[in-house]
Amino acid sequence: MKSKPITLPPLSNGTSQQIDPAARRIVIVGANGSGKSRFTARMASDLGRRAFPLSVLHALYDRRHTASSASIIDKLYDEASANGMSSDPDSTQLERLMTLLMRDEMLNLIDYKLRHANDPTQTLAPTKLDEIINLWQEIFPDNKILIESGRMLFSRRIDEADDMYAAGKLSAGERAVIYYLGAITYAPKHSVVLVDSPEMFLHPTIMQSVWNRIELLRPDCTFVYTTHDLDFAATRSDAATVWVRSYDPSAATWDYAILPPDTAISDEIYAAILGARKPVLFIEGDGRHSIDAKLYSLIFKDFTVKPLGSCNKVIEATRTFNSLNSFHQMDSFGIVDRDRRDQKEVEYLRGKRIMVPEVAEVENILMLEDVVRAVASYCHKDPDRVFGRVKRSVIQQFSHDMQAQALLHTRHRVKRTVEYRIDGRFTSVGMLEEHIQQLFIDMNPRGLYKDFLHQFNGYKKEGDYAGILRVYNQKSMLPGSNVAGLCGLKSKEEYIAKILAILRGNSREAEMITEAIRTCFNISNTPQK
Repeated sequence: MKSKPITLPPLSNGTSQQIDPAARRIVIVGANGSGKSRFTARMASDLGRRAFPLSVLHALYDRRHTASSASIIDKLYDEASANGMSSDPDSTQLERLMTLLMRDEMLNLIDYKLRHANDPTQTLAPTKLDEIINLWQEIFPDNKILIESGRMLFSRRIDEADDMYAAGKLSAGERAVIYYLGAITYAPKHSVVLVDSPEMFLHPTIMQSVWNRIELLRPDCTFVYTTHDLDFAATRSDAATVWVRSYDPSAATWDYAILPPDTAISDEIYAAILGARKPVLFIEGDGRHSIDAKLYSLIFKDFTVKPLGSCNKVIEATRTFNSLNSFHQMDSFGIVDRDRRDQKEVEYLRGKRIMVPEVAEVENILMLEDVVRAVASYCHKDPDRVFGRVKRSVIQQFSHDMQAQALLHTRHRVKRTVEYRIDGRFTSVGMLEEHIQQLFIDMNPRGLYKDFLHQFNGYKKEGDYAGILRVYNQKSMLPGSNVAGLCGLKSKEEYIAKILAILRGNSREAEMITEAIRTCFNISNTPQK
C-alpha cells in the first residue's frame, strides 16, 4: 500500500504543511501551553480512520468511556461485550485491553482445535499474546508472565509460581509497557499511531528500548510522538520534527514549523526552542552554580538565557541555532569570556553573533569601576575611597603576576597560530619539519612574550585599570582586592550576592550596574541583529 502524505493542521496564514510519506517517525515538540496537544488532536481528527491515538494516562486511570470518546480498543471491547463476553463498565482501558487479549487467545485456541483436531503435525501459530510476552520478557528479563484461569499474572522471581500477582500490582511503568505492547497489536494496517507523552511513566533506561521494539513490531505504521522530553526526542533518529510555537483558539490555527531534514540538533538547541518565548542567549557555565547564569539573566531580561557549560558549546550552539532560523524564526546570541583572545579573534566571534566583553572573564565584570562604585554607594560607603583602594590593590596584584600573565598570553597566541597554520598538506616528513621550523621563526615566542610584557608594563605605569581587567585572568583578584570588605561585606560570595540583589530591584545603583555591564559588551539596550 502506497503511503499517503500527512497534512498538518492549518497555519495562521490559512495554509497547511505536509510531512513526506516516507517519514515513519514524527516528533511534535513545543513549550507548555503552546497548543501541541490540540495540534495532535486536530491531526487525529483530520486523519480519520488512519489515526490510532494512544494515551497511557487515560488508559491507566480513566474508568469510563463514551461512544464519542472511545478508542479502537474501547470499540472492540464493546463489540465483544455485545457478543457475549463478560464485561466491566468501570474497567480502565488497560483492563479492557487485557480482557481482549485473553479473549482473542481463547478464540485462537478454539479455532486451532476445530481446524486441526485430527492433525497433530499442525503447530499453533504465534498469537498477539505470545508476541507481547516475548517482548515483555526482553524488556524486563527478570520478570515472567503466566496465563492462568483466563488471567495474565506476573512474577519477578522466575522460578517461584507462588509469587504471581495480577496486573494491578505492577508499577505504573510496567503497566505502561503492557498497554503499549498490547494496544499496538490492535492498530489497523498502515495506521498513524499518535502517542501522547511517550515518556510518561517510563524509566529513562528502558524508554528507548521500549519504543524501538514497538516500532519494529509495526513497521507498517507511522508513529507521531507529542512530547516535551528532550531525552526522548533525541532517541527518535531520522524523525521529522515539528515545533509548535503557539495556538490561536479563535481561528483554530497554529504557528508551527518543520525542522529542515538532515539537521543535527542537540539537546541544548531543543531546550532553547522548547523554552523560548524570547530570543535565546547561550552562555557559559551551568544554571545552578556559575556566576554567568545568575548575572546575565538579570542583565539581559529580554532573552531566554541558556547555560551550556564550555565556550565551544556556546559557539557551536549559536552557529547551529542561527542556521535553523527558518525553522524557529528567533534571534539568538552567545556570550563567551574574552580570556586571552586577541582583537582579531574577538571581532571574528562578534561577527558570528557571539558577544565578547571588554574584560578577561565574568568575574572581572564584577570589578568594573562603575559596578564597584554602585555597590559601595548602595552599602552607604564612599565610592571614591572604595574604588581608589580597589584600583591600587588590583594594579599591585597585576604587577606581581605580570610575567606569568605575559607567558600565558604568549602560550595562547602560539597555540592558536599552530592550530590555524599546521593543517597544510605535506608529501614528506621533511616538508613538515621545514614548515614547523619556519612556523617557529614566524611566531617568535620570545618576541611575543616581550611585547606582552611591554604592553602590561604600560597598563601598570599609566594606571590603566580597564586595560588590566581586559587581559588579567586571575580568580583571586576579587577577594584579593578586598572589595567586599571595603563595601562593608563579609566575603566575595556576599559581594556577588549583593550585586545580584541590587539588580533585582529598581534602584539608581541597579541602573548603573546594568549600564556598566552592557557598555562592557559594547551595547546600549539589547544586542543588535
